[in-house]
Amino acid sequence: MNRFVPFDIVVCGVDELGGFCGAGVTHVLSLLDPGWPAPDAFESYAAHRRLDLRFHDVIDDLPGWRAPGADDIEQLLEFGRGLPQEHAHLLVHCQMGISRSSAAMLLLLAQARPDRPALEALREVVRIRPHAWPNLRIVELGDRILGRKGELVEAAVTRYREVVDKRPELGRTMREMGRIREVERAGAR
Repeated sequence: MNRFVPFDIVVCGVDELGGFCGAGVTHVLSLLDPGWPAPDAFESYAAHRRLDLRFHDVIDDLPGWRAPGADDIEQLLEFGRGLPQEHAHLLVHCQMGISRSSAAMLLLLAQARPDRPALEALREVVRIRPHAWPNLRIVELGDRILGRKGELVEAAVTRYREVVDKRPELGRTMREMGRIREVERAGAR
């Protein structure tokens, strides 16, 4: 068991799913682009509950892209409320295991432990996924739904700032990818 919640957690990308076939995963949250098929790796997993959500890894409404919406986040949190407190192993994945999945795990941890500061939940996500960069839109929506009054958003901004301070080129890359609000919130140019 990990230190933050009484169940095991993992965040990964599609290419890493095969490595968890024998890990006893009981619950899977799959966050992929619209139209992306369920990964074949799940055929090798033991019986598990899975929620498949499909939206693009964007933080603003863009023509031709499906941004995450409040209904997606409500479903994600409802899935989290169904996790047993013991003997569960939650795997959250997206395409790369960096943005959508780390944001989702942040929300699930914050929901499971409302008594703990958001920054502690974020630190747990970074502990299990060191290159996490939580999707700001997912965090904003979840923060509102969970009534965290901006605390989850500020934790995500802290993470952006840490990453950009260590690797300024990543801030430029994120800006080029249209993630301008995240980079600006980090105070980077």
